[in-house]
Amino acid sequence: MSTTMTLTGRLTASPELRFSPSGVAVAAFTIVTLRRVKDSASGEWSDADTTYWDCKAFKQLAENICDSLDKGMEVVAVGRAVQESWEDKQTGGKRSKISVRIDSIGPSLRSATAKVTKASGNSGQGQGRQEYGQARQQQSAGSGDPWGAAAQSAGQAAGSWGGDEPPF
Repeated sequence: MSTTMTLTGRLTASPELRFSPSGVAVAAFTIVTLRRVKDSASGEWSDADTTYWDCKAFKQLAENICDSLDKGMEVVAVGRAVQESWEDKQTGGKRSKISVRIDSIGPSLRSATAKVTKASGNSGQGQGRQEYGQARQQQSAGSGDPWGAAAQSAGQAAGSWGGDEPPF
């Protein structure tokens, strides 16, 4: 059984989109969380409890993340802690780390606004490769507003509930 956790923090870099050999989209990114504290003696503010969370998302969620979010954005993410294990290729030793498998994520509206555009068109694994690249080029060449038209590429996939109607 895994525990659901909510992270509110900033992306340390733009999410990276890769595809597994079977064509499944995988987004990898890091969220930094911290708490601001004020020293009562000096009146100075500083960061406390800074934690870097390695995160992964899969399939359509991965593509939507890479089309919509960028470095420095404050996000609210819900996911599950998972332990990843592998063998070090250089030493042959066993390695492991805890990462967060993201189930849902979006921009924090605490100090920003966002215009949400429903993804449309494609459904299926790996079909957004070309659209992803085009959307990222449009985003970086666009108006400089990372919250704006980032998700307006013509070939993005349908919502996670799989239809045109909301799931409620």
